[in-house]
Formats: sequence, structure tokens, C-alpha cells
Amino acid sequence: MRMLRWSCGHTGRDRIRNDDIRDRFGVAPIEEKIIQHRLRWFGHLQRRSPEAPMHTGIIRHIENTRRGRGRPRLTCDEAVKRDLKEYNVPKEWASDRSTWKLVIYVPEP
Repeated sequence: MRMLRWSCGHTGRDRIRNDDIRDRFGVAPIEEKIIQHRLRWFGHLQRRSPEAPMHTGIIRHIENTRRGRGRPRLTCDEAVKRDLKEYNVPKEWASDRSTWKLVIYVPEP
């Protein structure tokens, strides 16, 4: 965001909203881009062979550690499930790469 501000000649002291600067340059919102990249990675994992460690879920966090206080962190699996539900996309579509790319693509405004 700092680079965009610098490109248009503004600083943080000018108190111009980030959304206005993003609209001026035609940059997609950062939240949507993060979701797109997370789903792209999910599709990559789904297309791997079933014997791969990341595909089968063998790599997990250590079982004998104490959890911290408070609310548990959002896991990658939960975030992907939430994103799939938000985009209203079944995860079976991830096996077809061209379809998956079209479904998760976030266009620039």
C-alpha cells in the first residue's frame, strides 16, 4: 500500500483511504487476493498424488504440546472450508486445473 501511495504522490498524513487509492490504480482488495491464493494452493494439494504427505494430512502439529489460552487459531483447513463455502464451489472441481483457475480468479477492477 505504501508503494501505491508513493506512486500517486500521497503520504499517510494526507488521510486518504486505502480503498480510494486502490480504486484509482485498479487493484483488487487484498482480502480477495489472499482467498484466491489460498484456494490456488488448495487446488495444487488436491491434484497431488494420494500418497503425498501433504495430501493425506500426515503433516500435522505436534500432539504432546500444550495449547495456549484463549480461542484456538484458525487452521488452514478451516480457512479453506470457509473460502469454499463463500465462493460456493465444491472441492471436487480442484481436480480439473483449468476449471479451478476460472472459478477462483479474482478480476482486477
